[in-house]
Amino acid sequence: MKPKVKLFITAITLAVCLPLLAQKKYTGKFVFTPQWTAHAQFAGYYVAQEKGFYKAEGLDVDIVHPSVSETAMHRIQEAESHATTLPLCLAMEIMDKGVPLVNILQTSMNNSTVIVSRRGKNPLTQKGARVGIWHAGFGQVAICMSRKEHLNYQWIQFTSNFDLFIKGAIDATLAMSYNEYYQLMQMGFTFTKDNVYRFSDHGYNIQDDGLYMRRDYYETHKAKAEKFARASRKGWEWASEHPEEALDIVMKYVQQNHVTTNRTLQRLMLKEILRLQVDRDSKKREFRLRPDMVKKANMLMRSNGMLKRDITYKELLDR
Repeated sequence: MKPKVKLFITAITLAVCLPLLAQKKYTGKFVFTPQWTAHAQFAGYYVAQEKGFYKAEGLDVDIVHPSVSETAMHRIQEAESHATTLPLCLAMEIMDKGVPLVNILQTSMNNSTVIVSRRGKNPLTQKGARVGIWHAGFGQVAICMSRKEHLNYQWIQFTSNFDLFIKGAIDATLAMSYNEYYQLMQMGFTFTKDNVYRFSDHGYNIQDDGLYMRRDYYETHKAKAEKFARASRKGWEWASEHPEEALDIVMKYVQQNHVTTNRTLQRLMLKEILRLQVDRDSKKREFRLRPDMVKKANMLMRSNGMLKRDITYKELLDR
């Protein structure tokens, strides 16, 4: 394996290599761990908790965010959490590494990844460019694009800040259209169609966030999985109808978890997250995994050596 290929799997490797526990640590509470820190990306789950949608389904839910030392997938692997959120490509890669997962609800219908160039150049003209990528993964689609387009990007890891990009140490960086993209705009960077590459507009529109469980837990708790998925969907539907009230709830979680942000950024994030939930073809918020996107993800990742086998649509759903 070439060194640059290892960059995006650091967080996955820990989760995959840990041995399965002989005795589960599951308690009476249903523990949900989002894939990242508290912000509007997970508004629907916060709403479902605060509005009593989970309680109405008979669930006692505890939302526990990950940390640098304890990722969401680590918590799933150690049976400390029952469900987490993952973009489709990352979920498929984790399954290929030997951790069986089941998608119980799909929230995103579109891909949010973008490449932003610091020097005002089209990212596709910057062969061999130094491009920032998340230490925790989430860059599979970008890596596929770089190989397919023969760009040979040099992937430079970052955690959650943009020091390298801001200081000009790298040529471009990956960003989520609902998060880092707006953070950089707040810092004064100007982006146009010439220096922003949106993957969803260039044949790489593969769904992002879905709600996942380990297969062994799902198979013995299908009713509970259905209840959690149903209440979570209701939370997202409520958030789309009451965005400002949902934002109030988001800011409560942000403050409780000591996340440095602001309401303006979270409002932009929520608006974009809700936009990404609308299917481009039907113009509806469908909450379903699309088989054509699973097929596209398999094709891209297998042709670029990122999967050893196809992860089937049936395997992802199993229901």
